[in-house]
Amino acid sequence: MPTLNYDQDGAALHHRRAASLLGKLEQVLTTCSRDRAGIRLAGITGLAALLKHDTAIGSVAAAHLGSSARPVRAILFDKSPTTNWALGWHQDRTIAVQARHEIDGFSPWSVKAGIPHVEPPFALIEGMVTLRIHLDDVPPDNAPLLVARGSHRLGRIAEADVDATVARCGVAMCCAVRGDIWCYATPILHASAAASGHAHRRVLQVDFSATQLPDPLVWYGI
Repeated sequence: MPTLNYDQDGAALHHRRAASLLGKLEQVLTTCSRDRAGIRLAGITGLAALLKHDTAIGSVAAAHLGSSARPVRAILFDKSPTTNWALGWHQDRTIAVQARHEIDGFSPWSVKAGIPHVEPPFALIEGMVTLRIHLDDVPPDNAPLLVARGSHRLGRIAEADVDATVARCGVAMCCAVRGDIWCYATPILHASAAASGHAHRRVLQVDFSATQLPDPLVWYGI
């Protein structure tokens, strides 16, 4: 597995960084239904405290964003033999907010799992960090994240240019063991295959930002 540098490649592995918090994480996530591709989390008692900027997890994001870093969206992915999927190459371009308000530069709007989402000015996405906290081992056949190295520095990439950009940048496979954290620049091109032959591939994905949204928009949060 290649060693990735966050500034150059857009992703970096923090080996076993979340290990000390796994028990607490699993406890607070026990009530989450896992019958869908991704469960958007909010109002989960105890979760926010585990992701604060001064915790073992939140401090990874704070190293890039400063002490104002806070979790603004959390999704629990649980690939299993009964709930499995693949994800093509893409950039994350939308944010989750509490309510829709028409603001210049924030468009188009969509609704995912009942939550308003909007595409903000891309500079806001470029100022975000995403963490993937691994609750299970992710060897090469358990759907590791794939990233296009350095694509986070290329701005908003047109859909028609995605395949050529991936080919030019080269692909890194982000394998992990339970307790690892992968930290990546939110705008990086990424993808994953379907899992095979494993009971679970649980990943808690959390977006962090240190940016305030323009009034009256408010981050959906967790």
